Amino acid sequence: MKSKTTIRKNRDRRELIVERNVALPAQMAWEGWTEPKHITKWWGPKGWTTTVYEMDVRPGGVWRYSLQANDNSGEEAYCRATYEEVDAPGKLVYIDTFADRDWNIVSNSEMYTTVLFEEKRGGTQISIVTRFATNEQLDNAEAMGMIEGYTDAYDRLEEYLETLTGGKDTMETVISKDGTQVAYTKRGTGPAIILISSAAADHKDASPLAEHLAANFTVYNYDRRGRGRSTDTLSYATACEVEDIEALIAAAEGQAYLFGSSSGAVLALDAANSLGDSVAKLFLYEPPFIINDSRKPVPSDYVEHLNALIKVEKRSEAVEYFASEALGIPEEYIGYMKADPSWNKMESLAHTLAYDGIIMGATQSGNPLPTDRWNVTIPTLIMTGENSEPLFHDAARALVELLPKAASHSLAGQDHSAVVMAPDVVAKAIADFERGGE
Repeated sequence: MKSKTTIRKNRDRRELIVERNVALPAQMAWEGWTEPKHITKWWGPKGWTTTVYEMDVRPGGVWRYSLQANDNSGEEAYCRATYEEVDAPGKLVYIDTFADRDWNIVSNSEMYTTVLFEEKRGGTQISIVTRFATNEQLDNAEAMGMIEGYTDAYDRLEEYLETLTGGKDTMETVISKDGTQVAYTKRGTGPAIILISSAAADHKDASPLAEHLAANFTVYNYDRRGRGRSTDTLSYATACEVEDIEALIAAAEGQAYLFGSSSGAVLALDAANSLGDSVAKLFLYEPPFIINDSRKPVPSDYVEHLNALIKVEKRSEAVEYFASEALGIPEEYIGYMKADPSWNKMESLAHTLAYDGIIMGATQSGNPLPTDRWNVTIPTLIMTGENSEPLFHDAARALVELLPKAASHSLAGQDHSAVVMAPDVVAKAIADFERGGE
């Protein structure tokens, strides 16, 4: 789970401070920052590759590297840093600059950078302190995305170093049509099934389900774009996520089943509608359609409001808005949610909440389902939890009426959390349908 990044600016000292607590020993974090074999795996924003030409970590030593977008958009950026202080494993000080292809320093690009590694309970606090010559340079660096770049780099560092300790799944990647890297795990044998996560979730949430399904299927469990170890693009469209699924199906030799949970179930429907025979069966858990007055509809400006909150970095407020308006959680319970560690994870994924809002479209408006959105004629299992709210049961019945080969199944004793809390029950329902379905 990613920890929250803290951003501070000190205009009197012309400094930008970006901090992250990581669940790693200081020595490991230090090695990740000072050894070329490690730093090439994580340095820079998501979707970029770092090439190290020289890394001499000692006072007076030089670090020369370049950054290039994986989709080859834009020019390769060359950087040259000179170390001034090296105090392992606690402190690095260097002057970072831009350079041309011949490593000549670009004038007025100096950034005085200090990186501190401080042991904390449960891990290490890493602080990047960047001092600029003028406040104008500080403002320009922020406008150019330095905060986002450092935040991405923290994510990638934490993820990469935990793979070295065996703390995370080993993930493979495919490249979607727009250049997005889609990271996934693969396990098991049998027909291919791709797991599509709900809002505010990544592949880790479905990992227990993947383990149970692996007895009967080859399971592709992936991070949707903008989440976990998958990259993202600046402009979002549901069609791009369908293309991500198409790339995963290609990795699965051209045909797969799809499993989607909550809003991920609606994305699975959209993918099946677009990708034709490459999708052989659908397994949907509680698509959250609001088609009557069983609960209040989601506001018509829901996506716009989420995007406005994210634009000003109000991630916690965005998660709270999602929880109250999309999930329908009463205000008095949201405080308890904020006290749970899962809230930090949802904050880290908050920028993708609007994606699921776009996928849902008008299907949470209180009106009947559209009759022309999905032309899906493959065998489809729609699962609901026995104890789930009426809206999920109403949605399942409406979808069964729309899809010619759809069947519904209620899971005894379960609710909307079954994918995480009862993965064995969900996996059994899928396996039973596979054995007895068409």
